[in-house]
Amino acid sequence: MPRAVLFLLAPCLLAVALVACGDDEAEPTPVATIAAPIATATPPGPSASPTIPRGSLPVLRLERAFPALAFVNMTGLYQAPDGRFFVLEREGRIRVFDSRQDAAQASVFLDITDRVNSSASELGLLGLAFAPDFGQSGVFFVNYTAGPPLRTVVSRFTAPAPRTTADKASEFPILEVGQPFPNHNGGQTSFGPDGYLYIGFGDGGAGRDPMGNGQNKGALLGKLLRIDVSDRGGVSYSIPDDNPFVGQPGVMEEIWALGLRNPWRFSWDSETGALWLADVGQDAREEIDVIVKGGNYGWSVMEGSQCLSGTSCDRTGLILPVFDYANAGNDCSITGGFIYRGQAIAALRGAYVYADFCSGRVWALRYDGSRLTEQGLLLDSDLQISSFGQDSQGEIYVLAYGPQGGIYKLVP
Repeated sequence: MPRAVLFLLAPCLLAVALVACGDDEAEPTPVATIAAPIATATPPGPSASPTIPRGSLPVLRLERAFPALAFVNMTGLYQAPDGRFFVLEREGRIRVFDSRQDAAQASVFLDITDRVNSSASELGLLGLAFAPDFGQSGVFFVNYTAGPPLRTVVSRFTAPAPRTTADKASEFPILEVGQPFPNHNGGQTSFGPDGYLYIGFGDGGAGRDPMGNGQNKGALLGKLLRIDVSDRGGVSYSIPDDNPFVGQPGVMEEIWALGLRNPWRFSWDSETGALWLADVGQDAREEIDVIVKGGNYGWSVMEGSQCLSGTSCDRTGLILPVFDYANAGNDCSITGGFIYRGQAIAALRGAYVYADFCSGRVWALRYDGSRLTEQGLLLDSDLQISSFGQDSQGEIYVLAYGPQGGIYKLVP
């Protein structure tokens, strides 16, 4: 089903309060959550106990990777199929460098600062996805905020051979969605194992979802979308036939999952294909979800595992988090990472790694498909961790936000 460029003016990226965060607060208390069933899939089940053991999770440290390089306000790190690393800078630049520890220069691959609105802390260049055939086609997609009028733009670009610089003039917008407020823009844009493009949208901003987007299937905000961008002719995108709400009147067929507040980062487990998503909370809970087809993750009826005050709190059909923690003290904004599948840290294999932007702490947990079996702190840092990266070997990198931000690697 073809879909033209969509521009909706109808009714936290991070909770990026650029402040110095201490690191002396207690580790978040694990919370056992019970997932209510939905008709479209089998959801995660309950944790066996509110106390989750640390188990075999290791204590780690951060080692500076590519020490000669520094970047401004990094929002993403991606490795292309040819091995090169690409860094997103919030103001509207993509920089590229070779995968060598002694890399001394990162050249500009794309500069669209002239069309990116980065005037507020959660606005800017937020997502990058290489087409599965990038090596042959040079096609990639970006997600950024533009305006006025304020909106999210998802566009296709092409980098001609030898793929060292993208052609700015090749931009082809495939999706534009109006943003009523400058926060909660989501921004992750990634190809799944199925070859379709997934896009994370926040609820539109302000507080407590004032427009009710999270639970409104007639809106794209507050959702995870799944679209087919394989046709590079005049069609912007099409809707996969197996999307969960295809054919339902009044429903946006792009929707893959709903009930999200600000899905800043999500990723697939390279071995199991499970889709992990970290949703930034409001002022009580930060949450981690395992996304299933058609799943409803509760916002704004729920914030994490708790009822949002002032709502009827009908949990019917809602999937509660696999894990959530208190948004208190120095912990205030979750940054989602990856399931570790590298070789350098054997004790971390199979664990989901995540962090908090404000405190700089990095944790991991293990989930067996029905319950959490381990959860614990890996390391404590003084970094503002805006995102993670993962290389072709499954090793995980940490991005330090700021005017002279660096890239760090998780090591034993």
